[in-house]
Amino acid sequence: MDLDRKVLRLARNNAQVRRFMTAPGIGPVTALCFLATIDDPARFKRSRSVGAYAGLTTRRYASGEIDWTGRISKCGDKMLRSYLYEAANMLLTRVAKWSALKGWGIRLAKRSGLRKAKVAVARKLAVIL
Repeated sequence: MDLDRKVLRLARNNAQVRRFMTAPGIGPVTALCFLATIDDPARFKRSRSVGAYAGLTTRRYASGEIDWTGRISKCGDKMLRSYLYEAANMLLTRVAKWSALKGWGIRLAKRSGLRKAKVAVARKLAVIL
């Protein structure tokens, strides 16, 4: 109980964390973890690089005629990746308010399955934040 209050106090006192929490599905713990892991967003050339930094992009293998994309690379911070995945899960399954990101994730889930949609929404959340 006391630890929850400390986390909420830290989240309330930081303007950047409060801005992160405006994204649907992102709570104080995920926002603080994102801030601690990414630290300075200016070190990334493009916002899409943040998803790759968290290990949420597909692995690629290319050699001669062979070229395939596999599962996610799982490089980077495991805690941030799991928090973003959970935030995407909450957005797709629990958050009642509609958003463009949720609509995109639901359409993707119908096409290719809920697990892949959660990973894709988590990658988009990393880019948005």
